[in-house]
Amino acid sequence: MKDEKYWNPAIECMPPQDIRELQLEKLKQIISYAAENSAFYKQKFKNCNVSVDDLNSINDISKFPFIDKQDIRFDQEKEGFLGKMTAVPEDEIVYIASSSGSTGVPTISPFNKHDIDVMNDCSSRAFWQTGVRKTDRYIHLLNFSLFISGMGPFGPMNLGATTIFGGTLPSDRLLSIMKRFQPTVMGTSPSYAWQLGNKARELGINPKTDLSISRIITGGEIGGGNSATRKEIEDLWGAKVYDFYGMSDIFPPFASECINQNGLHLMEDQVFTEVVDPVSNEKLPDGEIGELVFTALTKTARPMIRFKSGDLGYISTEPCTCGNTHRRIYIKGRVDNMIIVSGVNVFPSDIETALKSVSESTGEYIVHIFEKDKTTKFSIDVEKKRDSVLTDLELKESIVNEIKKVVGVKPETVTVFKDKQLKNNNINKTNRFIDERNK
Repeated sequence: MKDEKYWNPAIECMPPQDIRELQLEKLKQIISYAAENSAFYKQKFKNCNVSVDDLNSINDISKFPFIDKQDIRFDQEKEGFLGKMTAVPEDEIVYIASSSGSTGVPTISPFNKHDIDVMNDCSSRAFWQTGVRKTDRYIHLLNFSLFISGMGPFGPMNLGATTIFGGTLPSDRLLSIMKRFQPTVMGTSPSYAWQLGNKARELGINPKTDLSISRIITGGEIGGGNSATRKEIEDLWGAKVYDFYGMSDIFPPFASECINQNGLHLMEDQVFTEVVDPVSNEKLPDGEIGELVFTALTKTARPMIRFKSGDLGYISTEPCTCGNTHRRIYIKGRVDNMIIVSGVNVFPSDIETALKSVSESTGEYIVHIFEKDKTTKFSIDVEKKRDSVLTDLELKESIVNEIKKVVGVKPETVTVFKDKQLKNNNINKTNRFIDERNK
């Protein structure tokens, strides 16, 4: 019989020191494997004059080179379909995902049967951690076309939940399906959870009383872990929101929230995590914000060793009352979205927090980043609620004051749009930050 609280209690409740010892053992295994089976890593390690013999503690991972999205892109463009980074022959590849391409040309991510089994087990662990059980009905509302989240439904299926593949059907069609089948758990992006709930209201459907959603699993963009955004979605649906984290280059999810909804528990038996300064690449202590660097400890089709994710966040070592002993990460945004304005670090998550506290705004927004007078500035487009009693000028002033209070600096301008006039809808990922500095 499955443990009522943990999917794998021996792993999830492992003492921290034992986790570090397990990570060191797996780091040695994956580095040896990559050097032997991947032409890319064999050459990379040789160029840097490092080998598994240099790995005597987990801190020694700093001796090994980073890789990033550009390395993957160049490898695939120069070396063909799978590139030399891949460590297995093509006839062992059973699944291929692709990045969204939101930060450049899309890159593929190959998986073999072993990788798929690991991914599905980690997905089951994440869903179980939020309280999903075999008595639930799960509906998946994310794109299946090359998007890695297309594998999302296999986690709930693996733990025994009834699963409905909703995909990206039109919202009215999805709501019709949800009224008929009454799923209890929904998986989607935070922006689409908000859009779908409001669409339901437009159609005369009360998400709280006419539907049966009790849990919403979010991923694919920042927002689900943001307390202000989370509250809006929870109030709209009458359901709890739990955020998951992963990426096509490794797998999703390898970090997920527990019932406490306070940070994403890393699956440290599967992924080793570092935080480094995005510019100097120096390791940062726990609690400091930097670029998240991941090493997949058991991924064998294409090893990912010291992959610079481009995501900003920090690690917390504070014990969680849920009993899971694995450290937690908090996501702040993208490295390429963080801006410095008048000496102040401005993070996407902080802007979102400020905007969500202004009740007269719909919550939809776009941030434009640009250069003026040799310095970085930002402006914001927002929507005003249809029933707002504020003038556009009053709403602008309210937003400017709130952003100044939360972020520390003011936007250059605020442009107010009518409700539903800000076109920024994408079911997979909503690009809310537009960098215009190179135009």
